[in-house]
Amino acid sequence: MKKALVVGIDDYPNAPLKGCVNDAEAIAKALERNQDQTKNFDVRLEKNIPSGARLLSAVNDLFQGDADIALLYFSGHGSEDGIGYLVTPDYAPPIWGVSMADILSCANKSKCRNKIIILDSCYSGRLGENPVFEATSSELAEGVTIMTASSRDQVSLEINGHGVFTGLLLQGLAGGAADLTGKISPASLYAFIDQSLGPWEQRPVFKTNTTAFLSIRSVQPQVPMTTLRIISKIFEEPTAEFGLDPSYEDTNAVDIDHKVVKPYAVREHVDLFKKLQSLEGVGLVEPVGEDFMYFAAMHNKSCRLTPLGMHYWKLSKDRRF
Repeated sequence: MKKALVVGIDDYPNAPLKGCVNDAEAIAKALERNQDQTKNFDVRLEKNIPSGARLLSAVNDLFQGDADIALLYFSGHGSEDGIGYLVTPDYAPPIWGVSMADILSCANKSKCRNKIIILDSCYSGRLGENPVFEATSSELAEGVTIMTASSRDQVSLEINGHGVFTGLLLQGLAGGAADLTGKISPASLYAFIDQSLGPWEQRPVFKTNTTAFLSIRSVQPQVPMTTLRIISKIFEEPTAEFGLDPSYEDTNAVDIDHKVVKPYAVREHVDLFKKLQSLEGVGLVEPVGEDFMYFAAMHNKSCRLTPLGMHYWKLSKDRRF
């Protein structure tokens, strides 16, 4: 079971925002369903939640129970006071809304297997800091993962109706952060966002205390799973080469109007060669001694696994997917 609380606040009395509700609606839609429209998260969407008390109550509700994943997403103002606040419309300094310490406390106490907190707000990198020690120290309970739009001293920007961070987050959830099996994890999302933002831009922050990530969304695999699963059958060892000849090339047939060579195309070989070519297309297989798989086949060469291919070979051998 997976559940998510998605919060977006635009209606601040003295400092209104424009893109946070848009962010929340888009994130909620992305999390509710996988790409194939199967059910993913049970999402509670809160737009312009009016008070800190309401927000804290909703956060407490989220982290109750023993769900496989409990995910909090917040888009709105953040305050740098103390160790930071998620600001709500009823803010009255020195109380700005819900402190990041209270948010983390709820997650740390939760019995849910994975607790994921994603914040698109200014100074959100303060989440997880331990006020007793230095600012870079953090205390996360087992299973807690934090991803924030900016570092502890940075603001978060909006462009074209979305936060810069959330825009990238949505691209990652749409498939940009997926592995070859179509799974998207918090770590792969962060890596995707981190690579997209340069050193002069707002810097996202990632903190975690977990030994394994569950997928938070799945999309169409880049290669059919049936093909990925037979890598370890095609290649007996991860360093082995697979010999090719012209019988693997589909166009090397007598009914095709061009010069053909023996051995002519064999359907069984052609079907396997197409699988090998699809694996080449995603960087798992490479031709040996030729630039293209076509010439490797036509010139009786071979193909082999790349380093990434060796990784997926082991996953296939261990029946990990």
